[in-house]
Order: sequence, then structure tokens, then C-alpha cells
Amino acid sequence: MSTVPWLTITGLIPLVGALVVAFVPGTVENAKRLALGFSVLALVVGIVAATQYDPSSTKQFQLGEQVSWIPQFGVSYSLGVDGLALVLILMSLVLTPVCLLAAWHDVPEEAGPQGGRRTKAYFALLLVLETFMVGVFAATDVFLFYVFFEAMLIPVYFLIGRFGGPRRQYAAMKFLLFSLAGGLIMLVAVIALYLQGPGGTDGFLIEKLTGLSIDPTTERLLFVGFFLAFAVKAPMVPFHTWLPDAATESTPATATLLVGVLDKVGTFGMIRFCLQLFPEASKWATPVVIALAVISVLYGALLAIGQTDMMRLISFTSISHFGFIVLGIFAFTSTGGAGSSLYMLNHGFSTAALFLFAAMLVHRRGSKRIPDFGGWQRVTPGLAGIFLVAGLSGLALPGLSSFISEFLVLVGSFPTQPVAAVVGATGSILAALYILLMYKRMMTGPKPDGLAGVRDLSLREKVVAAPILATFLVLGFFPNIALHVINPAVDKSLSYVHTDSAVTPAAEGSTK
Repeated sequence: MSTVPWLTITGLIPLVGALVVAFVPGTVENAKRLALGFSVLALVVGIVAATQYDPSSTKQFQLGEQVSWIPQFGVSYSLGVDGLALVLILMSLVLTPVCLLAAWHDVPEEAGPQGGRRTKAYFALLLVLETFMVGVFAATDVFLFYVFFEAMLIPVYFLIGRFGGPRRQYAAMKFLLFSLAGGLIMLVAVIALYLQGPGGTDGFLIEKLTGLSIDPTTERLLFVGFFLAFAVKAPMVPFHTWLPDAATESTPATATLLVGVLDKVGTFGMIRFCLQLFPEASKWATPVVIALAVISVLYGALLAIGQTDMMRLISFTSISHFGFIVLGIFAFTSTGGAGSSLYMLNHGFSTAALFLFAAMLVHRRGSKRIPDFGGWQRVTPGLAGIFLVAGLSGLALPGLSSFISEFLVLVGSFPTQPVAAVVGATGSILAALYILLMYKRMMTGPKPDGLAGVRDLSLREKVVAAPILATFLVLGFFPNIALHVINPAVDKSLSYVHTDSAVTPAAEGSTK
């Protein structure tokens, strides 16, 4: 156990910040600065905590904390991280201040005190969401994980339903119903899993529920209960339909955290719970899961090509990318697992770039429709440039961060799932189509009329873009920074499914 509760402190800082922002009197501008300050402080503490992590340790979880919470039901407040959880927490901590800064003018100012209250509520909810994001990746008690898993729905529902676009209430309700349906099925599986375990005052701990001798039929039913909840969250076809509506109607900051971070809980849960707790059922379900993953890759890419709404297009690209992640997870090779885990990290920043940079264009043009643009590289060359880089990262251009993760997924999937890997690889070709066609329609051509007063990137927008673009290059040229931490967690997960997790040359080189 860690002598300093780093994970609790990291999670509490934004929660305290949310209370200060929401209830302490002051101007709206000061509330925004306070929200940004608390998120940066959480990032600093998270980085300090990360320095305490030892990738060479044989322990599955580090920075551990455990306190009995509801002993009568076997529930503990238990936190800890492996390499995968650590990098996802750090990604969340980086993206939150970036989104807060990008959201500076998301809530239109209204006359009177109501406008101030709306802005404060918006920034406070983003901070509350950050607390839950840290908690869900750090929870090592299955019931505590479920609590954070469901608690995330609350701030997201209000962020969409109160601050979103014209169809925000429909999108928020659809998101809530899909998520609650998956969550309720998972709750039944969580309770049933506890009954299969040793019980006791800490019977929900992951370590107590790993390696149980469960009847094959029961194990398969439990797997399905967990997997359905994660497939909704991921999102995978056919459980994906809530995502395009939710992301399109959300503010850009909400969409970024929703798709860039929260959806990773689905694929993270597949690794943490499905593979570790139900290894035989995971192998049993692999043919169906792989088929759904490949369908997601192609379906998301094909629908993205036909979109005329920028935000909706980006949403469908994410469905395609999540198909790649699931493919790598259920290939059951260390190369595929490392690629999927790295893909979760890289996709978070790639999605943030696309949503936030697209929002900058929408703010200037007043429209999300791609046909309403054209020739904008002559109007805002700087913004057009960073939007192109974001798109190139989305299509996995060599040298940018997404390339190595997509490459590892395909290379790692081929030995065990050759057909799926070959078919899935066409998703990379389709990605080039939907990204480059979007850029061509929006940015090339003659300079449009009536936009003489439109300014290029402001200082605030440059600060928003800088850390995201930096991650593209750093993780593109030096992926070992993340893989060195991720690989031990991947190998540990594969050890539970009892497969040959021998490292292929590509992944072996990445660990040196």
C-alpha cells in the first residue's frame, strides 16, 4: 500500500474545485480561471504520483489504497493502477485542462445572474467528470468500479442536456438510456460474480475474484453481462447509435471527454474484467467479438465518408477506431494488446484534436456543415494547418502517434485472426478517404467572400493546440515512453487467458 493516497488526492482536487467554482461568489471569469487552476493542479499531482510507479514491479497494482467501505456487502474503497490504468488517468488529467481552456466561450453569456450561474455550472460539471474519470480507471474493487462507471452518467447527462445543441434533450436521454441498460445488466453480473467468489468484507476486490472455478455456463453468462455494458460504452456496432447524436449535440469539450476518455472505459473494462475474470468465456466469445470489431471498423468508416456534419463524421470515425482497439484486445497476442492499449491513449488525443479544432472552425463559420465551407485555408491558414495534422493523425500517417498503435494492432492480430486483420486493414484506406475528402471540401478552392474580418488562431487556441500536437509527435517517434509502462500490464492480462503471448518482433523492439 502507498503511504500517500496519491490517487485519492488526484481525484479529490477537481471535486473540491467543482464545489469552489459552483458555490463561491465571484465573477464568471474568475470561476473559469479557478476551474482551470484546479485541473492543472490535479495534473501536477498526477504526474508526481506517476513518478512513484515502477514498471519493473511484479505487482499488478501499485499506488494502492484500501479502506473498508460497506463490509456487510463486501465492498471496499480500493484504488490502484497498473500501467494501462496509469496512462489513461494521465491522459484524462491532460485533456481536462485542455478542454476547459477550449471551452472558455462554450456557454453564451446571458444578461443577469443566470448567465453566470450557467457558466459556473458548466465548468463545475466538467471538473466533477474528471473526478469520476480518475476513479473509474483506478478502482480495484469491482463494485466501486461499477459505482464510478454509473456515476459518470450524471455529469455527462447534464452537460449534454443543459448545454448542448438544439436536439440536446433527445441526445442526452438516448445516451442515458443506452448506458443505464448496459449498466443494469452489468450490475446483475457483478452481484452474481460476488456470489461465486469467497465473499467476506472485501469480497469484491479484483484479486479475490480472479482465478475462480466457475461453471462454464455461468462464466459465459457473467462475461456477457460485463461485455454488453462495455460494448455500449466502447461503442461497438450494434450498440453504437447513441454516440453520433450525443457527440454532435454536445459542446466540443463535452464531446472530447465523452469520446476521448469515457468511451475508453469500455475497452479498458474488456481488458481488466473480461479477460482477467472470465478467461475461458473470453476465448469462447472471441469469434463473435472479432466479427463485431471488424464490422465496427468498416461500418464506422463507410458512414463517416457520407457525412455532411463535421461532428457527426468525427463520431463515426471513432466507432471505426474502437473496432481496431477491440480487434487487438481479442487477438490475444502481446503485440495486438500493446497496440490496442496504446491506441486508447493515442485516440484520446487524436479525437480531442479533431473535435476541438473543428469547433474552432464552426465558431468562425457558424455552421457544422462541410458544404458550407470551402477555401478556408486561404482565410485561416494556421487553423487549416493544425486541422490537417489532426486529420492525418486520425488516418494513422507514419510519424504521428496513431500510426504505431494501428500498425501494432494489425501485426498482432494477423497471427491469430488473419482474415479479420486483412479485412480490418481496409479501414485504414477508408480513413484516408473520409479525412482527405473532408479537408478537400472544407479547405481547398477559391477564397470565400464576406469573411474579411475572420481571424486566424488566437493565443488561447494556440495554447489549446500545442500539447495535443506535441503528443502526436512525441508518441509518434518515441512510443516506448508509453509502451514501457503498458507492456507489463498487457502481458499480465494475457497470462489469464492462457494463450501464447510471445512477443512478436514489432512489439519486442518497442520494449527495448
